[in-house]
Amino acid sequence: MAPSISTVRLGSDGPVVGAQGLGCMGMSEFYGDTDDDSARQTLDAALSAGVTLFDTADMYGQGDNERFLAPFVRAHRDDIVIATKFGSVRAADGSMSISNDPAYIRRAVDASLTRLGIEVIDLYYMHRRDPAVALADSIGTMADLVQAGKVRHLGLSEVTGDELREAHAHNPISTVQSEWSLFTRDIERGLVPAAAELGVGVVAYSPLGRGFLTGALPSEFTAGDVRSRFPRFTGENAQRNTALLHPITTIAAGRGATPAQVALAWLHQRRAVHDLTVVPIPGTRRPNRLQENLAALELTLTADELARLEPIAAQVTGDRYPDMTETSNARET
Repeated sequence: MAPSISTVRLGSDGPVVGAQGLGCMGMSEFYGDTDDDSARQTLDAALSAGVTLFDTADMYGQGDNERFLAPFVRAHRDDIVIATKFGSVRAADGSMSISNDPAYIRRAVDASLTRLGIEVIDLYYMHRRDPAVALADSIGTMADLVQAGKVRHLGLSEVTGDELREAHAHNPISTVQSEWSLFTRDIERGLVPAAAELGVGVVAYSPLGRGFLTGALPSEFTAGDVRSRFPRFTGENAQRNTALLHPITTIAAGRGATPAQVALAWLHQRRAVHDLTVVPIPGTRRPNRLQENLAALELTLTADELARLEPIAAQVTGDRYPDMTETSNARET
């Protein structure tokens, strides 16, 4: 039985959501074979357990993820917060580019609304920052979407602290989304202090290090699993990073928990450390994993356990992405 989930507000005037959300990307692609029936059961189980934040993007499955979520979103429209994103553009051949152009933003929001089958998006993120477009122009266009009733709250993904401050000066930003976990703590240097200063909530994606922190990665990735191209998951990097799991697995064994629960509990306790709202969105396609992840809300790590986990991130080898130019956090200082 999943624990009862408390609610938090993302930012000073953002949406109220369950303290842990659900990342839906893997229900359509990126992590190997998908199973629509299991994914639907996971969505229903999440809502029943009190999860209200469901996260997608227009580029997941080239729109298929939004289309897959549409029946669920429409059936529970008043009970959930649906977040989606624009800015990462995929060509037919799979190549990627970034666009923050105002005309593109206006087309993208209408396309997402159509795919989701709804009239307003609860939380709309700029997925990646294009430095070739003035931030004021992009944020101004996003603010226009709020005025037009197409979007309720604005968010940014993978930006620096300075970019968040600049954007927030043009229009209130409720939420920033970035990778944050025991393996990835770059944002604590710049983005997290800025978010705390401005009263902006943080949504943490890949809080389990894309599965690495569960200690249960497959020995070989299946076809279509993007992790086979990520430096942290391959060769000597994978061997070295696996060794870093020892304190996590040891703490988990001592507490009768799983490594995933320890990793998520650590992230939930960042809220007190940094004095801001933190909502992890672990992704899963299976109801039993969902229940396991939610049980992390009942686990509080001791000061000694936190101290044992502290050195891990600094020892991780390998970049987050095959090409670090894909994320603006490579610029975070």
